[in-house]
Amino acid sequence: MHDVDLSQRAAGVGALADATRRDLYEYVASQAGPVGREEAARALGLPRHTASFHLDRLVEVGLLATEYRRLTGRTGPGAGRPSKLYRRADQEWTVSLPDRRYDLVGGILARGVETARAGGSTIDEAVEGAATEAGVAVGRRARRRRDALVRLADALADHGFEPRVDGETVVLANCPFDALAREHTALVCGLNQHFVQGVADGAGCAGVTAHLEPEPGLCCVKARRDR
Repeated sequence: MHDVDLSQRAAGVGALADATRRDLYEYVASQAGPVGREEAARALGLPRHTASFHLDRLVEVGLLATEYRRLTGRTGPGAGRPSKLYRRADQEWTVSLPDRRYDLVGGILARGVETARAGGSTIDEAVEGAATEAGVAVGRRARRRRDALVRLADALADHGFEPRVDGETVVLANCPFDALAREHTALVCGLNQHFVQGVADGAGCAGVTAHLEPEPGLCCVKARRDR
């Protein structure tokens, strides 16, 4: 659910704080197919207008999606208007503070294992290569800022690193892979360094290098403009 920003994710999850809305969401999500307003209202013992209001609110925040279909199965003149139906949206929703991106590191590790199993490289080489490729893809989507360090910081901010530019260095205040990094430090921190370097390379930050520099309270990687 990291394709949307924190405010959108918080709004989506926050919508479920209302008990009626939460009950409607759970009912729609548990059904085998899309649900109409009348069915949802009947199932939960709600007035139709109340169910309609809350269902539409869940659509607004992205938790539900809609489609239109005639429930009678009839077509042509006299078949009636299509009904508005609700189903669970495909978007995944998570809110984590500080931000964590275990889907990102999981994807990198999975691609690394697949590459290593295909032969031709060790697991370390394969994981580092996968991390670099993932970083390059992120960097290529970076906003085109004039200063290379600001450009890199912008790209990393979108992935939970909480970067700040301190002189000639990009300092990362948060590790999006924190729990894994604590348990598998060498593997994950090495992967992280290659990912950040890939972002810098993909964003065209010439002369910027990612370094492993562990420091309490910070991510283990810093990116520095070469002297």
